[in-house]
Amino acid sequence: MSIIYSTLTSIINKISDEFHRSFLFTTIFTILEFIENQWVNSFFKKLYPSEDFLSFLNKNKILKNYLFHPLAVLVVFAMFLLLALNSVSNSLAATLALAFAGFFIGCCILPRFFLKNDLKSIVRFEKKDIYSIGFCLTLVSIVFFFISVASVGGIPLLKPSIRYLLKPIFTMPVFLIIPGTCLIASAYLKDFQDENITRSQARFRFIFLLAIDCAFLLLLGYRTPLLAAFLIIIIIGFYGNIVSLWEVVVGALIGIGAIIGIGYFRSLGELTITSSTNPFYTLQSRADFTLHVLNLLDFIGGNFGITHGHLLASAIPGSELGPRMMVGKLIAWRTEVTITPTLIGQMVVDFGKIGVFIEMCLLGFVLGIGFKIMQKTKDYFYIGIYSLILTYSILGVETGILDIQVLLYFAVAIFIYLISLVKSAN
Repeated sequence: MSIIYSTLTSIINKISDEFHRSFLFTTIFTILEFIENQWVNSFFKKLYPSEDFLSFLNKNKILKNYLFHPLAVLVVFAMFLLLALNSVSNSLAATLALAFAGFFIGCCILPRFFLKNDLKSIVRFEKKDIYSIGFCLTLVSIVFFFISVASVGGIPLLKPSIRYLLKPIFTMPVFLIIPGTCLIASAYLKDFQDENITRSQARFRFIFLLAIDCAFLLLLGYRTPLLAAFLIIIIIGFYGNIVSLWEVVVGALIGIGAIIGIGYFRSLGELTITSSTNPFYTLQSRADFTLHVLNLLDFIGGNFGITHGHLLASAIPGSELGPRMMVGKLIAWRTEVTITPTLIGQMVVDFGKIGVFIEMCLLGFVLGIGFKIMQKTKDYFYIGIYSLILTYSILGVETGILDIQVLLYFAVAIFIYLISLVKSAN
């Protein structure tokens, strides 16, 4: 396995180096370096609020130490349920209780029996390798962004109706910009930890990475990937001491505002609401519809499920129907629509209430182990990978963890965590 990794990273490093030596990228990085120096030495930077801004937040130990604990997934899930206009059925209430209990056991109780050593033997990664992988993923995503825009003949944000003409084969690679910038941000965090760059330089680079994500994802008109970019950068910055607690709170409010705003204006453009409609209604109605879907899926799935893994397996490219199309077929016999089933929708349809408890326990365990490794090591890479899987777990509260690229992120994280568990046990 180490031979395969060494070969792949060697190739990726060469590609990254070639691009960095090209005239185009030399010019770009020269300009960015100039802007960064102006930023770091700017007089206006002194006008920016200090670390002590909203200092009362720092006195809250729960926020300061556990803001992005795995239990944040359950908090978001509970808030999502409260946001819906209608209540859950008795059967779904029992399913949700099993889901919450399973997740709590997985993230808070089971990890106590693992990783009792100092973790000096866990897998370590070279910063150059991580940066190069992130850089190449970002390049691929930018190329496919222009292919996606060209394929529909316009920018979806400006013409919302053409967003539905976007082809998944072109748009899915665009979302690689999220793990790409996650890895690049992790590499910059390593530079900051090694004191190769200052905190101001690290903050500038984080902001620039977020700006790149926003520029490309916003133009495609997607809300969820945009929020993913915000969350990942904020979580990495928070645990890397690059972003302050008050900035996390403000960033969260901006992220929520972006979701509401994009959804509101897109709904206006599609004439599904009028200008007199409450902007929060789009969020409430979406939560209510998704909860209604979950009620139906819970009724269909019962105690032991009906698809027995086929729904999750349909995420594999080449499947006749994708997971969310299968959900549409199950509840409405319509295969031309995609419907979000929430985090536990796939679990209850595949394996019923029993499956919900087991899968949520496993998800909680993966996040719990990731959180424990990150806390013990403070390693830049483990901060990055935990940020990635926690972000998609939180977003999966509505959408489910059903996209093939997201499943791959979890598969990579699980593989790395398993190696670390085995090494720490020896």
